[in-house]
Amino acid sequence: MSKTTLQQLLRGAGYDLIDGPIRNQKPLQIWLKEGFNQPELFYTDILHAFNSKIKVRIQKDSSLSINGTHKNNYAFQIGITMLQEWMQSIGMPAVDFSASIGGGKKVSISYKNAITEVVPLGNINDFLSKADFLHPNPVLLRHANRNQLLIVTGVVTAEQLVAEIETDSNISSKMISALKKNAGNKFEFSSSKNNIVKMVAGTERFPIAVKASRIDFDKGRYKGLTLVTDGRDLF
Repeated sequence: MSKTTLQQLLRGAGYDLIDGPIRNQKPLQIWLKEGFNQPELFYTDILHAFNSKIKVRIQKDSSLSINGTHKNNYAFQIGITMLQEWMQSIGMPAVDFSASIGGGKKVSISYKNAITEVVPLGNINDFLSKADFLHPNPVLLRHANRNQLLIVTGVVTAEQLVAEIETDSNISSKMISALKKNAGNKFEFSSSKNNIVKMVAGTERFPIAVKASRIDFDKGRYKGLTLVTDGRDLF
């Protein structure tokens, strides 16, 4: 029986892994999605755009449990590329793995100490159904009527990324030392097997997955929410 991958677990719960370099996603943000453009942060909090007699609340979701057994496996060069993109996205030094590792078979990525924060769907629906703009705002109305507003209703954050790199050759202490030096000693490198390098990186919590819905307006009236993090990888 095959194990559930990290992507399968998240997608089944309505989340997309964050691909882009922007990692400031938080619950209750409003993002603007125009046509084929990438979403852009529009309001850092829904309360900066709308007011309502309904209070919105953010809570931890213990039903989505992510641990080290939930991994994504990638071909070697793809995995290395994704690691380098991740390092850049959170402001960590990029590691030139090719300088120490000649080649390999695959890279697996998982996360440690992940938590999920969500806004209950019923809560945000009640809020928006009774909401008004904070002040007259023709730009906000135009985007709302064009259904270009996305509301972030859930974010998964983690403290560390764990990568296991399966190489073509045996791992030496010299190779581990070179990787540590290349990373400015900011990442932990070790070897659990003869041909596998394990990297543990990260010291502060960062978002790894996001759940968002399109806000449906019709001529200035709120109609509902439509989940958009269903594999479209908008973020």
